[in-house]
Amino acid sequence: MGLLERARATWTELQGIGRLLPGLPALNPFGHRGCAQLLQQRAIDTPHQVGLAFQDERWTWKAIHERANQYANFAVHERLRRGDVVALLMDSRPDYLFAGSGLNRIGVVTALINTHLTDAALVHAITVARPKALLVGSEHVKAVADVLSKLPRLSKAHTVWVQLDPDRATDCDGFRIINQDVAARSAAEPRRGLPDTMAPMCYVYTSGTTGLPKAAIIRNLRWLEAGLVLSHVVGEMTPRDVLYLTLPLYHSAGFLAAWGAVLLSGATLALRRKFSASRFWEDVQAFDATLFIYIGELCRYLLRQPPTPLEHQHHIRLCMGNGLRPDIWRSFQSRFRIPLIREYYGATEGNLGLINLEGRPGMIGRLLPGEAILKCDPMTGALVRKRDGRCESATVGERGLLVGWINTLMSFDGYLDRAATRKKVVRDVFAKGDAYFNTGDLVQLHADGWVSFADRIGDTFRWKGENVSTHEVAEILSQAKGLQEANVYGVPVNGAEGRVGMASIVVSDDFDLNAFAGCVVSNLASYQRPYFLRMVPRMEITGTFKHQKHHYRSEGYDPSTVKDPLYFLDGRQYVPLDDALYRRLATGEVGPR
Repeated sequence: MGLLERARATWTELQGIGRLLPGLPALNPFGHRGCAQLLQQRAIDTPHQVGLAFQDERWTWKAIHERANQYANFAVHERLRRGDVVALLMDSRPDYLFAGSGLNRIGVVTALINTHLTDAALVHAITVARPKALLVGSEHVKAVADVLSKLPRLSKAHTVWVQLDPDRATDCDGFRIINQDVAARSAAEPRRGLPDTMAPMCYVYTSGTTGLPKAAIIRNLRWLEAGLVLSHVVGEMTPRDVLYLTLPLYHSAGFLAAWGAVLLSGATLALRRKFSASRFWEDVQAFDATLFIYIGELCRYLLRQPPTPLEHQHHIRLCMGNGLRPDIWRSFQSRFRIPLIREYYGATEGNLGLINLEGRPGMIGRLLPGEAILKCDPMTGALVRKRDGRCESATVGERGLLVGWINTLMSFDGYLDRAATRKKVVRDVFAKGDAYFNTGDLVQLHADGWVSFADRIGDTFRWKGENVSTHEVAEILSQAKGLQEANVYGVPVNGAEGRVGMASIVVSDDFDLNAFAGCVVSNLASYQRPYFLRMVPRMEITGTFKHQKHHYRSEGYDPSTVKDPLYFLDGRQYVPLDDALYRRLATGEVGPR
C-alpha cells in the first residue's frame, strides 16, 4: 500500500470513528438503555413513521411499540419475572420482533432458538437455557411436539405457547394458542421499570458447525454496541433508509445488528421470512430498499441466478456483511451495480471487531488497538510461546489466531456453559495475568494492519507435512467453470499420516470433470489438491449459509456409505470411486501421491 492509499484508509477510518461519537452516550452502562427504551423513544418521537415492513404489511413505530407492550403485559399476566427465560422458536416475521422486544421490556431474557434444529440438537438448545416457557410459531409446532417428552421442565398445557401464523394455518397439536390472549392485553406501557443496560437481553447460539450449539449471553449493552456499529459506522443509516433483511432473526445479524440498527437510526426494517435468491431483487424493489445485509455464501447464490432487469432497478447504495469471498467480490459488485460493499467481522459472543470501510476485496478490516494475531498450530490452535511463556505475534504475510484483549471496556460475557467460557479465554499472552478472547479463527496479516480471513481452527489439515487451508483451496476451486460451490475438508487415508484433501461440490450443467482436474493440477500444489470428490445436489449449510463440514468429513469417501457420486484423483484425472477402488485404497495398493 502506497502513502496515498495509506492516508486514504486512515482518513476513512477516522470518519467512521467520527460517526460513532454521537451515539456513544447510548452506551452508558449505568442506565436503562436498550431495545425497550429505544422502541419507547421511537414511538414518542416518530410515531407515524414506518419502522417495519413485511410482505404487504407496514407497521409504524407506534404500532410496533403497542404490540410489544401487549406481549410484555401478557408475560406479566403469566407471572414471568425479571431474569426469567423464554425460549423463542419462530420464523422471521413481525411477531418475532414484537415478542422479543416486549419480553425485553419487562426484563425477561429471550433464548433465540435456531429454527433448523430438530431432535437432540433442539432439546439441547432449549434445555441449556432453562426457560420458564417456550413461545413457538405454529410453523414449528411439529418439531416441538416430537421432542416434548424430553423437555421435562415444560408442560404442554401451561408453558408451551403457540403464536398461530395466519399465513400458515396448521394443526397445533393441542398446544395453547395465545394470539387472542396477547391481543386482549393492554397496549400501554407495563408498570415495571425498564431493564438495566447491563442486564442480559437474550441468548444467541453459535452455529454448531462442529458440535452442539453454545448459548452466548447478550446483554443490553452488547445489543446496543452491535446496532450502533452497524447503523452509524458501517451503514451510515438515516431515517430515510430501508434495510432489507433476509437472514434469520435468531442470528446475531438479525435480532442484534439489524433490529438494533433501525432502532438507533430510525430507518425501516424490511423483513423476509426466509432468504430466496429468485425473489431477492423483486423484494428489494417492492420495499424500495437502500441497504441489505449478507453473510456466508448468500452473494454466490445471487450470482447463480439468471439475469433479470430487476437486479439493476434498485436504489441499493450499500451492502454489508461478512463472508463475501474475494473470488466473487468484484463480479458481484459489478453485475448488480452495488456502489459500495463493506465487510465487517465480529463473533456473536466476542469482544472485538474489524471493519473494512474502504470496500477492499478480500479484507475483513484493519487491526484495532487491543486486537492481535498470535502464532499458533493451525490445526489445534495451540499457541506458540517464547521461552518466557509469552505469545508471539504474527508478522506480515503470516497466519495466526485472532484474539481480543479482555478489559473493562471490551468485556467477554461468555456462555451459559462456564466450561465453554473458560476455553475461549487465553491468558498470559503479552503480560502476566492478561486475558484475551480466542475467536477460533485463523487470519492472515497484510501490510498496514489489513487482515483477511484464512480458516477456522480445526478446518485446516496437514498433508505431506504441509498445512492446508480449506478456505484457500475452496477459493481456488471456485474459479473452475461450472463449479457453483465447493466445501473442502481433510479425511484420513489408510497407512498415511495426516489428512488428505476432499471436496464436496455443487456443479452446473456446463461442468467438465476433465477440465476441472486440469484446473486442480495446474493451480494447486500436490499437498493442496482434493484427491477425493463428492458431487452433491445441494450443499449442507447452516441457517446463515455457512458450510457444514462435520457431516461430510465423518462420512468420508466410502461408497457403501455415501450415495452421492464419488471420484478419486488418479494422477491427472478423476476416476469414479467404486467399491473395488475403495478396497484398493484401503489396502494401500493405490493412494494419493
